[in-house]
Amino acid sequence: MRVLLKQDNAVGELEEQLVECAIQAERQINAHFFGDRPPTRNECLEAVDVDTCGKPVTRAMRLGQQKHALAPECAREVLASLWPEPFSIEQRYRYYPHALLLETVGREEEARLLAQGCGHELWRTIKPDIVLHANRDLLRSAVTLDFKFPCPDTNLPQWTRYGANSAYAGKGQGEVYEAALGGEAVIVSPRVGVVLR
Repeated sequence: MRVLLKQDNAVGELEEQLVECAIQAERQINAHFFGDRPPTRNECLEAVDVDTCGKPVTRAMRLGQQKHALAPECAREVLASLWPEPFSIEQRYRYYPHALLLETVGREEEARLLAQGCGHELWRTIKPDIVLHANRDLLRSAVTLDFKFPCPDTNLPQWTRYGANSAYAGKGQGEVYEAALGGEAVIVSPRVGVVLR
């Protein structure tokens, strides 16, 4: 994103406003559950539920999901006014790294695959929060952005590493985004702003 910032001051404003979207989502959800304070480390680690596959869901995971529900809607408004090219929000892609093949997964197909169980059918897929497309090509990225909401907020935001059972085992999320979509992978986080991969 820094390369783009040198080219166009509007992208600097875009970066600031996307960080503000993350800050608003963080404040709104934290205020709802904790009043005027962020959650503590122990609160973040507490298991609050079990998912459909029987795995524990921590409060950090649940808060992250709720913050992720708010931030993209704010981002949509920002992008509509400041990004002149097409953009995608929460678009799922199927990526085959050995074949260098990327394809979109439609919302209906995604819902059908998720309904089949624990998401095993989505094994070769990625779902970045925001893709700012390059040259109107909906399979190429100028910048790929992911919101990260560390819990507790003193933790640094970081890319998720894919586990041993993933099609992208051992690789970082940002690394896979860049390989699949091209462009730069960037974290947007309320405390530290924009973090490059």
